Amino acid sequence: MNQQLKSHWENIYSTKQPHEVSWTQEEPTISLTFIKSMHIPKDASIIDVGGGDSKLVDYLLSEGYSNISVLDISEAAIIRAKNRLGEQANKINWIVGDILDFKSNRKYDLWHDRAAFHFQTNATDIAKYVEVVKNLANDKVIIGTFSVDGPTKCSGLNIKQYDETSLKEQFKEAQFRNIECKREDHITPSGAIQNFVFCAFDKFAK
Repeated sequence: MNQQLKSHWENIYSTKQPHEVSWTQEEPTISLTFIKSMHIPKDASIIDVGGGDSKLVDYLLSEGYSNISVLDISEAAIIRAKNRLGEQANKINWIVGDILDFKSNRKYDLWHDRAAFHFQTNATDIAKYVEVVKNLANDKVIIGTFSVDGPTKCSGLNIKQYDETSLKEQFKEAQFRNIECKREDHITPSGAIQNFVFCAFDKFAK
């Protein structure tokens, strides 16, 4: 695990409240729209990568999904999500770990990632991430990153911007076929606008 990166995120989640960080989103509209259009079964194995204290899990639970995992490098983020969910947190498989080191005997029917992939900024780490997806994602994948019209940094860290074509190309090599891409202007709690690109994929070589 990248301890420097872990320390960075532990500090962020230990010292800042949701309204003080740019990625806070009350309702993950595009993600939920994609999931609905994919007709994901309620018992499908779902993982939210870099989920932190995102509210996607709240909506998935309310929709009746019953096999959900959340992975984040920050234990503080996961503790915060557990506290928010209360007893509902016991229905989630929480994983503290670095996605580049992630290994699992489980395959995931849906791999969801809003704003974790774009922190992989060099070719080696990007290839590692895509390989993890290739090995562990059984069918559907949703990836959201800052677009070429979005910020170049997040939380003081450099990110890699994508457009629809470049994001498709990264996952085409891992045998994922693009279903659809959408743009979103995310309004941060401070009122700034961040443009995201989201792409949905399915596996064409099973």
